[in-house]
Amino acid sequence: MTTHTALPPTGLLCELMAYPERTVIRNPRPKFGWIFNDAAPNAHQVAYQILVASDERTLARDEGDMWDSGLPDPGDKWDSDSTSLHIPYGGKPLASDTIYYWKVRTWNAQNQASLYAESQAFCTGELTEAYTTARYPLEKHSIEPLRVAQVAQDRTFVDFGRAAFGTVQLTLTSPSDGEIEVHLGEAPAGRHAIHPNPGGSRRYKRLTLPVKKGTHTYTVEIPTDERNTGRMAILMPKETGEVYPFRYCEIAGAPAPVRRDDIRQIAVTVPFDDDAAHFTSSSKALNDVWDLCHYTMKATSFCGVYVDGDRERIPYEADAYINQLGHYCCDREFTMARYTHEYLMVHPTWPTEWILDSVLIAWNDYMQTGDASSLAHFYTDLQAKTLASLAREDGLISTQTGLVTDEVLASTHFKGRSSEHFTSGMRDIVDWPQGERDGYDMRPVNTVVNTLHYRAVALMGRIADALGKTEDGRRYRARAQKVKRAVQEKLVDSETGLALDGEGSIHSSLHANMFALAFGLVAEPHISEVVRFIKGKGMACSVYASQFLMEALYRAGEGEYALSLLTSTAERGWAHMIYDVGSTIALEAWDNRFKPNQDWNHAWGAAPASLIPRGLMGINPLAPGFAKILIRPQPGPLAFAEMTMPTIRGPVAVRFNNRPGASFFMEVDIPGNTSARVGLPRLDRDDPTVSLDGKRVLGMAEGAWVFVDGVGSGAHTLERHGG
Repeated sequence: MTTHTALPPTGLLCELMAYPERTVIRNPRPKFGWIFNDAAPNAHQVAYQILVASDERTLARDEGDMWDSGLPDPGDKWDSDSTSLHIPYGGKPLASDTIYYWKVRTWNAQNQASLYAESQAFCTGELTEAYTTARYPLEKHSIEPLRVAQVAQDRTFVDFGRAAFGTVQLTLTSPSDGEIEVHLGEAPAGRHAIHPNPGGSRRYKRLTLPVKKGTHTYTVEIPTDERNTGRMAILMPKETGEVYPFRYCEIAGAPAPVRRDDIRQIAVTVPFDDDAAHFTSSSKALNDVWDLCHYTMKATSFCGVYVDGDRERIPYEADAYINQLGHYCCDREFTMARYTHEYLMVHPTWPTEWILDSVLIAWNDYMQTGDASSLAHFYTDLQAKTLASLAREDGLISTQTGLVTDEVLASTHFKGRSSEHFTSGMRDIVDWPQGERDGYDMRPVNTVVNTLHYRAVALMGRIADALGKTEDGRRYRARAQKVKRAVQEKLVDSETGLALDGEGSIHSSLHANMFALAFGLVAEPHISEVVRFIKGKGMACSVYASQFLMEALYRAGEGEYALSLLTSTAERGWAHMIYDVGSTIALEAWDNRFKPNQDWNHAWGAAPASLIPRGLMGINPLAPGFAKILIRPQPGPLAFAEMTMPTIRGPVAVRFNNRPGASFFMEVDIPGNTSARVGLPRLDRDDPTVSLDGKRVLGMAEGAWVFVDGVGSGAHTLERHGG
């Protein structure tokens, strides 16, 4: 019973937070979680023991004076307690404004106990029974310069290598009181200067810094900007101060040359584990795109809420959807995504489709965490966000048929004003900016809107089922089928099989077809034609809509074409942002000419942060909280790639060597307390056998893949050869 052969748990979470000591917990019954570790293959936890103590010494004695969840009963079968997530506190009442300590140990299927995990502290705030989502305070990071150049006797140019939101700290020695100039900017003008007029919303600022006689360290104070401190903007907390996006700094008028050790970029972000995710491949362009998008997830977290960049600093649902998916793939952090979603539930924005996005975001939260508490709390709001109240008899919805009443707006928390014929504020968007719509024919009954409505309604059925609301689940599934039939009958060209832009339209855009394909609305006989049409269009959409284009391609098994878009160096590609524009954070648009007022720090331009792990490498949850995992790479011609992706149950690692048409070799490492369905390219063989850990096993051929189900935890090799 006390033999320690199993590995101790790691990755402790309290209220979904890996660092709960950095914030306060308001839930009087906080939830605990951990990563179950065991070196044996196919390992599952069968029991656990949690200790919570009021001080470290008590916990160090393996005593829980606040809560001891107890030893497992030796008489039990020990197969019913595999839960390692969201265990609610069950001890003595916690006090507000107090530090507590907890740890856990586990038992494996051989009834072997692990050592206790390293303890974790958590701090309570003012405890409340009201629903809350804990949040991290922002953190400051000191970053050394990449390059410092003395360009004149009293002028120093500094390149920090990457843009960040923050300020500058510098140490100066001055013979007298005086002042110097500090210039901050995102765009260079040559090798040793900042562009003072970069245009649009690219940033440049000249500041005056008073200096005193003697040696002192100064932190440059950033003034507020009326453009990003508006009524709807997320404001920076006083303890952090205002921030500014910049990569470059010039110091003018300094009494002595500024050396590398004298200056630092002070960047502001939420806590972010740079090493939680890893990706590399045989494609340099793909690696660079990953690095850009991975860093974007960190750099744009400067508000503690997903915002649209620096120009407005306003949360939008579409931005949050893309940011959420990317953040999940880059760090084992869930609270920023959840808090942003819940903020937008009661502060929605104006596009019709983006209100519908709230349901998609809620479902992503549940699939990543396995925790249904947010779904339960916002269930009624989520029902309203499906916009089912705008449906006509056939199930299709429109904001232009007089159904957008004040009551409908109130149910979604939208603050716009309605009239008989239109809604002031809530309106269809399709894509943004408008010039990125591929000639879309905007109709009252809009195809993109209705594909998203279908997806929201279908997911609402799953949400209802997850909450045990079986009758609601049945009703939403029936509604989803009704909408699907209406889309296929009334919004599809019967001759070509292509989706039309709307009811009464004769135009088929990329957008209508990629959204329909992404959400499973293309009838089977028409899929090949729709795919051909989409591939013929190229990247005829914005950085926002590219998320759905790529989701559509990976859903259809078009990994080769998807890879060509991910690695493209053309103007409409992520590599263009790096190689031609020179940005180190994803852009709001493909290039300035598509959106002259764009900013250079928009997370919705970083879709590959999720597309590479979820699409190319094929790592996705099959069950909530990654209780079961799908691993199905779509390598196209890519010769080699390896990915480590964080999940709530632990990291998933996938590595492959690919000889297209000839052989595919893959190594996977699957965390404990879960299993995987693993797919390999079918190649040109009908024989569904796969080599699994050196043994031939019979897989299941489905489309372009052969799947092996029930692959347990631990490291495995899988291989398949062509005919």
